[in-house]
Amino acid sequence: MLQPKRTKFRKQQKGKGSQHMIASRGHEIAFGTFAIKAVEPGEITARQIEAARISVTRAMKREGQVWIRIFPDKPVTKKPLEVRMGKGKGAPEFWVAPIKAGTILFEATGVPLDLANEALRLAAQKLPVKTKFVVRRDYQEVAE
Repeated sequence: MLQPKRTKFRKQQKGKGSQHMIASRGHEIAFGTFAIKAVEPGEITARQIEAARISVTRAMKREGQVWIRIFPDKPVTKKPLEVRMGKGKGAPEFWVAPIKAGTILFEATGVPLDLANEALRLAAQKLPVKTKFVVRRDYQEVAE
């Protein structure tokens, strides 16, 4: 699973979130031909990213290429069950990637349009945010 090799600080504050923000970076297709883009903001855990990655590679039968454009670099802490309030912040439990609306999450190339659409649809089902399938502007389907 994805997580940083090392960080400056073990714990991080929650933050206000990105409820009203629209991505100004990472909102255009950079590497592939097809992509899924987040329509709403949220947080995606490392496990969800890994599940989506596996479903894309399986659906594409390991053809083509897949890029993951997000990285879980924010620790989420949790206190043990049935522990009273107070006594400090809990231990880091898992990692999340904060997502703004409009962020490109996954990109793919090297497969036909219909196969890419299906593979990225399966990946989108594993994610907790609404997404849409987008295609690069200069894409022309090859007629056979």
